Amino acid sequence: MGINELNNAWIAKGQAVSDLNDKLNTAVLDDNFSKDEFTKLKEQRDNAKAQRDALKDQLDEARAQEVKAMKSEDKKPLNKKELDIKDQFVKDFKNMVTSGTTGTGNGGLTIPEDIQYTINQLVRQFATLQNLVNVESVSTTSGSRVYEKISDIKPMTDLDDESAAIPDMDDPELTLIKYAIHRYAAIQTVTNSLLKDSVENILSWLSQWVAKKVTVTRNTKIIEAMGKPAKKPTIAKFDDIKDLENNTLDPALMPSASFVTNQSGYNVLSKVKDAQGRYMLQRDVTQPDVYRLDGKTITVVADKWLPDISGAHPLYYGDLKQGITLYDREHMSLLSTNVGAGAFEHDLYKVRVIDRFDVEVIDDGAWATASFKTVANQPATTPEESGKASAAPSSSAAPASSAAK
Repeated sequence: MGINELNNAWIAKGQAVSDLNDKLNTAVLDDNFSKDEFTKLKEQRDNAKAQRDALKDQLDEARAQEVKAMKSEDKKPLNKKELDIKDQFVKDFKNMVTSGTTGTGNGGLTIPEDIQYTINQLVRQFATLQNLVNVESVSTTSGSRVYEKISDIKPMTDLDDESAAIPDMDDPELTLIKYAIHRYAAIQTVTNSLLKDSVENILSWLSQWVAKKVTVTRNTKIIEAMGKPAKKPTIAKFDDIKDLENNTLDPALMPSASFVTNQSGYNVLSKVKDAQGRYMLQRDVTQPDVYRLDGKTITVVADKWLPDISGAHPLYYGDLKQGITLYDREHMSLLSTNVGAGAFEHDLYKVRVIDRFDVEVIDDGAWATASFKTVANQPATTPEESGKASAAPSSSAAPASSAAK
């Protein structure tokens, strides 16, 4: 099979992967969801991905062999237009690190959009709280926005008379939020061996390093915006969690609300059982690595970044997308030195990455905070109690929510 055939097969298989992904998305949204059918579709998609990647490897190998077989007089260097943007970026990166110049005149290097996209994809894969808050891309270093809290929105006037004049609307209670983009930076050592590595390996190292730093930095600022729960535990049993769900937020936020706790808190919650002896935390059938507490997704943050408060574990509940906005400048840049930060003494290169963003609270009523040390299991229901409950007259029967307590 020639290069053209391999290339066409690679493109076709890529389209097949995309089509299967669409089918998977449709399947998980279908009310008649079938686990077996989903598993088969996922296996087909994974096989197609493996074949697509194998075709790409063979295509690259075929192209390399073709170049190897070329006569020396037929080999010509690529011109500037023919250089791939990633190759050019790595070339500029090496120049910046080793000589401090990139053609920009200031020794700095802005990370291109497509490589930033790769970094952002990695950020989403890590345990990041950024997925839980609202993210707004901005092009300026400062600005302001006007918001109306969901709890302050008032209904329009009911006009019974078709000829009645439409009254003026009550002045909404608006909140002015100002943001100011901050710079966050980190430094990493670059070895001579890395600079001699392939383009893809350098990009992989750089993307992974930046993504991890961005995740940890932004998580820290989001946690600061979420605030610290009270030191005194407010949850001792599962019914207290139900109260947190049902009585603390505007009902409009409840469908999109979720839980956040730290690793120690998650360990406690994972052992809580209901009256039938089943664990309260349930695995999401569509996402095996996701767990739900009372049907709501629970996000776990490392104790290092979300510590206990006086021995009590934090528990947040709400819709952080309504409550917190991260203003993303989307202007990452790299700077380097072989003189400062101890690089000169050890003959090393130091690279600094700068991320630009700000985090602001938009609606502090969009989430609630609580804390706990232990959570008691639901008391087991005896056969006698079950019989009494079923025999009780409907006029004096307790509400379903109370009967479950």
